[in-house]
Amino acid sequence: MIYLRLFYEFFKAGLFAVGGGMATLPFLYDISDSTGWFTHSQLADMVAVSESTPGPIGVNMATYVGFTTGGIPGAVIATLGIIAPSIIIILLIAKVLKAFRQNKYVDATFYGLRPCSVGLIAAAGFLVLKLALFNTELYQSTGVLTDLFNFKAIALAAVLLVLTRYVKKLKDLHPIFFIAASAVVGIVFAF
Repeated sequence: MIYLRLFYEFFKAGLFAVGGGMATLPFLYDISDSTGWFTHSQLADMVAVSESTPGPIGVNMATYVGFTTGGIPGAVIATLGIIAPSIIIILLIAKVLKAFRQNKYVDATFYGLRPCSVGLIAAAGFLVLKLALFNTELYQSTGVLTDLFNFKAIALAAVLLVLTRYVKKLKDLHPIFFIAASAVVGIVFAF
């Protein structure tokens, strides 16, 4: 039964997350709340790992959740669940697109999907920023304003911003250097 639920939950996420992997984040929050398979802080860790590993972010997160929930079969089923809607839709569109591409309604529909994608990605970015830089759960339990801010994460973000924007020698480094350096800093400072 868990495998069917994994497929169903990730099929829904893959069906409605228009705009790429980061657009799946609101759906993953919903999966977290409805199933309890992972917490919101574990989701932040999944985003970090998925960003630093090869492959689409949504697929990486689905594979991780599937693996932790149902082992290797769960990983395969969750991955198939998140990619199945895209495959089905692409096959259907490819079949009929040539005939309808010049249609003004089809063109307007594609044009209308752009703001939806931007909105989903912006919402995902806001949620990641909120999880990374703010301790809302700690603040809600203590009520102390200084508990709201994750000062280590804010300092790391500021240092990375300065290094990547203003230090000329570092601007030309490959992004993998910053991913590795951030991993080291995260391990050393226990992020």
